[in-house]
Amino acid sequence: MLTVSNLNVGYDQSIVLHDISIEVAKGKVVAILGRNGVGKTTLVKTLIGLLKPSDGQIKWNGEDLQELRPEQRVKRGIGYVPQGRDIFSTLTIEENLLLGLEALPQKPKKEAIPEHIFELFPVLKEMLHRKGGDLSGGQQQQLAIARALVGNPQLLVLDEPMEGIQPSIVQLIEDVIEQIAKEHNVGVILVEHNVDLALASSDTFYILDHGEIVAEGDSASVDLEEIQQHLVV
Repeated sequence: MLTVSNLNVGYDQSIVLHDISIEVAKGKVVAILGRNGVGKTTLVKTLIGLLKPSDGQIKWNGEDLQELRPEQRVKRGIGYVPQGRDIFSTLTIEENLLLGLEALPQKPKKEAIPEHIFELFPVLKEMLHRKGGDLSGGQQQQLAIARALVGNPQLLVLDEPMEGIQPSIVQLIEDVIEQIAKEHNVGVILVEHNVDLALASSDTFYILDHGEIVAEGDSASVDLEEIQQHLVV
């Protein structure tokens, strides 16, 4: 589904990512791990079209994405939840969710939030007319993920979705990630600094260090001692 080959990305004259190659299949969760400042967010921004690589390929269902703008990639089925949630605080939950319909290739004649969104996040239905800015951090994160899912993505890119939220909501988000992957056949890229959470939620992983992939493998059978050197500050 998503194939990244020999990607090089930088800012001005400085190269941040060197020869990055990853794959994400339908229904699979891929964790991107690494310390702060190793290039994880740069990779995400490149995948969604906010940064342009100097070399390499990004192919999505066989199509080259290089010249597509972020909004075009969204309409191709790539959903994105940025670090920090980025919801509209002055709009209601309902209004935030309805904005997610803009990601669909064709906007439906009747605007309606899919019912399965509320099955994943029941609290959003209970608080439908509350302003986004009135929600707790964990509730805002649920709203951000739900808004991306309203657009019916085939690939969901999550940048640090567990950061700064209470354990009960972390567990809920873990469950949602597993459910949308396994039951809805959505590919997920999970960028996460919490190694235990990321490995528990993913099928495979890649570790970035100094802008390069230094380890990859199956999340269930990884030897933590072997990869710890790339993750400890």
